[in-house]
Amino acid sequence: METRIARTNLDATLQHLFDEEAYLTDITEYGVSWESLVKGKQLPPPQGARFDIAFEGKIFGDKINGKVKGVDYLMARGDGKFILALHATIVTDDGAVIALQEKGIMVQSPDGNGQLYLTMNFSTAYSNYQWINGIQVWGVGTSFLSEGEGRVTISGFVNKFRQLNS
Repeated sequence: METRIARTNLDATLQHLFDEEAYLTDITEYGVSWESLVKGKQLPPPQGARFDIAFEGKIFGDKINGKVKGVDYLMARGDGKFILALHATIVTDDGAVIALQEKGIMVQSPDGNGQLYLTMNFSTAYSNYQWINGIQVWGVGTSFLSEGEGRVTISGFVNKFRQLNS
C-alpha cells in the first residue's frame, strides 16, 4: 500500500489578515546583557537567559486596525534559539479590546537581525471582533536587531478556506 502526501501551495491557501509594526520600549535583563547577546558579543549560558521585552506599536489590515502593547517573555536558549512567549492587548480604532497571545521562535540571521515564526491566538467578547476568537493566525516577520532601532514587523496570515465572519 502506497502512502501519498498531499502538497499544497501556501500562497494559494493563506490569506493575509494584518501587518504589525512594533518597537521595543523596555528590556528587563536577568544577568545577561541583551545588547551583547544580539550583537554576538556574548553567547547565552548553557541554562539560557531570560528577558522581558516590552513593546508597543500598531496593527493594521482590512478587518482589524489599532494599537498593540505587550511583553515578550523571551528565553534565549544555550543553543542560540530564541523562544518567544508574548502577551499583548490590542485596542482597535473603534475602541474594542482584544487579548493576544503569540508563541514562536526567532532565528538570528548572519546580519544580526531575527526571523520570526509565530502562532497567534486572540480573545475578545466584542461582537464586531468575535470572528478572530476561532481562528489560528500564523505570523512571520523580522526583528531588526542589528540596526539598533528595536523595530519588529510581522505579517499575520490565516487559512483562506476558513470562513471569516463579520
